[in-house]
Amino acid sequence: MLTRATVSVSHIIPKLQRLSSIKEVEQAQAIIIKAGLYTHPYILANLIAFSALSRLGCLAHAQAMFQETKMDDAFICNTMIRAYTNSVFPIRAIYIYNHMQHVNAGSDHFTYTLVLKACARVSRCKEEGGGCDGFGVARKGAEIHGRVLKLGFHCDAYIQNSLVHMYSQCGFVGHARRVFDEMTERSVASWNIMIMAYDQINDFKLADCLIELMPEKNVVSWNTLIARHVRSGNIEAARKVFREMPERDAVSWNSMIAGYVQVKDYAGALAFFDEMQIAEVEATEVTLTSVLGACAETGALKMGRKIHESLKEKNYKIEGYLGNAIVDTYAKCGNLSLAWEVFNELKMKPVSCWNAMIMGLAVHGYCQRALELFAAMELRLDEIRPNRVTFIGVLIACSHQGLVEEGRQYFNRMIKVYKIMPDIKHYGCMIDLLSRWGLLYDAWQMIETMPLPPTAVLWRTLLGACRVHGNAELAEESFRQLAKLEVLSDGDYVLLSNIYAESERWDDVQRVRNEMIRVGVPKKLGSSNIEMR
Repeated sequence: MLTRATVSVSHIIPKLQRLSSIKEVEQAQAIIIKAGLYTHPYILANLIAFSALSRLGCLAHAQAMFQETKMDDAFICNTMIRAYTNSVFPIRAIYIYNHMQHVNAGSDHFTYTLVLKACARVSRCKEEGGGCDGFGVARKGAEIHGRVLKLGFHCDAYIQNSLVHMYSQCGFVGHARRVFDEMTERSVASWNIMIMAYDQINDFKLADCLIELMPEKNVVSWNTLIARHVRSGNIEAARKVFREMPERDAVSWNSMIAGYVQVKDYAGALAFFDEMQIAEVEATEVTLTSVLGACAETGALKMGRKIHESLKEKNYKIEGYLGNAIVDTYAKCGNLSLAWEVFNELKMKPVSCWNAMIMGLAVHGYCQRALELFAAMELRLDEIRPNRVTFIGVLIACSHQGLVEEGRQYFNRMIKVYKIMPDIKHYGCMIDLLSRWGLLYDAWQMIETMPLPPTAVLWRTLLGACRVHGNAELAEESFRQLAKLEVLSDGDYVLLSNIYAESERWDDVQRVRNEMIRVGVPKKLGSSNIEMR
């Protein structure tokens, strides 16, 4: 560790390369500042690089140090662009690039490779509150492409690959193919990127054509095939490719685990994770994010907590999607105290993290705290913006708490302030809110007037509320509308029969029961699923 007795540039630099925690960074900062060496470019670059890029670092701390500089050093700017590109806020990498151009910070081929990757990630992650649509990102990417041509970097293989990837992720596969065709030398990576581009738009004919033409294949080529089958939901085909691969890497295992999660075979995902550990393949952040997703959906709190404790023991940086997955796991498993603890420890929270916490609080009855958290989120609109999932959590909180007028206000604010048009889930929350608290005709009117076709779930929600509030007239209407949409279940008949019975309409009770016998509606046995400790 650094001491004031050993402070000189020649002593400091080797020690900076052995940093192992943010606490050591802060200690080093204090000593370096006292020695008057804090502005030394190489020392500062090392401190920022460790904080931004190390799995033991902290990007928020790196950003704080970065803002204390003139923000005009190309190496430090590239470091921050690289860090943000791989973070949950890739849009900030583009902001730093824009600043570099403004102050003439001397961008190089590393800058362009990184910022083009950032454009690709912003396009893919725009639901995370990036505030930029696919076309806007592509326009920025095209602008960068023009600068690359002007500076003569267009022949750089890494930049060419980044351009192909950027255009394909932004949905301009034709532009991507044009760059690919103009490349004088294509690496295996170039072929793989272009094949993945065609796979993403389901043009398997052209993808297969390129697979046949490519001079050599590597593990990424096989991973591309796995990803194709996973994307289409054909987990057995993906598994077959996985078993036949000549070699596998962590991405191969990650793709399979994510595939099982995608098709909701959570037990299969956890079993594959066990197999990965037996094979002694080191789990990556992507692995753990998928596994935690499976834990959240199955209520496997014990495994989720084991993963979290293991990360803490290793001083692993818990941020971004991994932090979000841990919050989501604890929240869905009902351990809100741990979810809240992790949420508060996160320095950088994407909108999905806020959503997980708001939803967890709302579903488990902490409705007022959920709404308070939403209010805190609205105070940080310069960093993060609520999305459609956020408002589902907010409306659930209102429904469980009986906040009818507040629910209506949030629903209207979503449309007028945030320009988010409600989907069937938002209408479902509003129907539940109105029905649950006795405003049955308001709920019925909303179903009748909403711009989307009503679903069976909405009519069934109203039907259930009619029993609670004793409204046989609306129950009959809900039952009729439900019958038009799908085959009625035994529960639907029993519900209507019970509503008639509570109104002492015994002839109607008998009529419904006779109808069940005539149609031959089977009675389903009830069942429960628990995790054995």
